[in-house]
Amino acid sequence: MQPRIGFVGLGVMGRPMAQNLLKAGYTLAVYARRLETAQVLAAGGASLTGSPREVARASDIVFTMVTNTPDVEQVVLGDDGLIHGLAPGSVVVDCSTIAPGATRRMAEILRARGIEMLDAPVSGGEAGAVQGTLSVMVGGRPEVYARVRPVLERMGKTVVHVGENGAGQVAKAVNQLILVTTLEACAEGLALARRCGVDAGKVREALMGGFAASRVLDVMGRRMVEEDYDPGVEARWHWKDMHIVMGLAAEVGLAIPAASVAAQNYNALMSGGGAKRDTSLLVKLIERAGGAA
Repeated sequence: MQPRIGFVGLGVMGRPMAQNLLKAGYTLAVYARRLETAQVLAAGGASLTGSPREVARASDIVFTMVTNTPDVEQVVLGDDGLIHGLAPGSVVVDCSTIAPGATRRMAEILRARGIEMLDAPVSGGEAGAVQGTLSVMVGGRPEVYARVRPVLERMGKTVVHVGENGAGQVAKAVNQLILVTTLEACAEGLALARRCGVDAGKVREALMGGFAASRVLDVMGRRMVEEDYDPGVEARWHWKDMHIVMGLAAEVGLAIPAASVAAQNYNALMSGGGAKRDTSLLVKLIERAGGAA
């Protein structure tokens, strides 16, 4: 018998992820702060609820996909949170990107009530969410992962159990560190090409055939070259994630100098009004810092 699924958080990522579960034939109960974001799911057969607690009462496994650590804590542990509606033996699967320590604390609180938790942050962007090809990094008990994996595979192409609770969030922090420092390198490199009077588009084209090629240079580099800063990934999300990365490094006493530079540049991007522009706007910050108009 298929488990009953709940989903809280139906934004750019959560909505298509939930739609893929509907397409797979799962019974789905959903909650979103903005009702209009849930309408397309209701039209596909999902049950709309009025709170996370109500989602929990109708579900065996509940997925959450919300913005940041305080939001997840409110959804899971708040006055109307999942913890108040879930039965012993049920599972919370948090796909948000949050601090690993907060994930571990929530898992401990839930486990004291007989409820399990997996942290399962994802990478792959909106396109991956729509196509069901996300990379999913999972932390939690192996037996709980084994139980939930068939559901995760409806949303992701690469699903890896990394370790115990919090390990998935550590993997996502590493993902974001590599992604954002690569963005920083692309921005600096293309800015250098322009400063030297060389066509940055041609440089990018040449690099895409060699070892410097990457998905970041392909997608974000193209945006930098074309100066297309309408948001695909808003810069504020990478800024938020780098706070998690830097906090985690501080906790374990590891110096990550390249990430530190990128994090500071994202601070500057936020203060300069770039929060809701595409993250590739980083190149303009580098150019302005070097004296460009």
